[in-house]
Amino acid sequence: MTLEQTLQNEIEESKELHERPIDSTIYRRDLAKRIELVSWVVDSMKDPSNHVCNLIESRMNEITLKINQTRTILEADKLYSELNILEWIYYVVCKGWKSRVIILMK
Repeated sequence: MTLEQTLQNEIEESKELHERPIDSTIYRRDLAKRIELVSWVVDSMKDPSNHVCNLIESRMNEITLKINQTRTILEADKLYSELNILEWIYYVVCKGWKSRVIILMK
């Protein structure tokens, strides 16, 4: 399965969970954000001039700065959730890319 297929599957599974009846174990806000962020990455990957890993890192840095500027835990909670989703996406998308760079540098 290709990386894009993996991400598309993640979008579909998240949409299915989001559309289920209300359940105490489902965090709709997190699912909606996951769908948004994974879709953003898939769209970014379609342009070969984009360095997707750099884009993800940049967005993670922006969120970290926002977290440091928040005044309440409730504000920070949403941002931490978004940051965790981006960390997962970064791991999935960039783990192969990073290992190839290390091999090429040796």
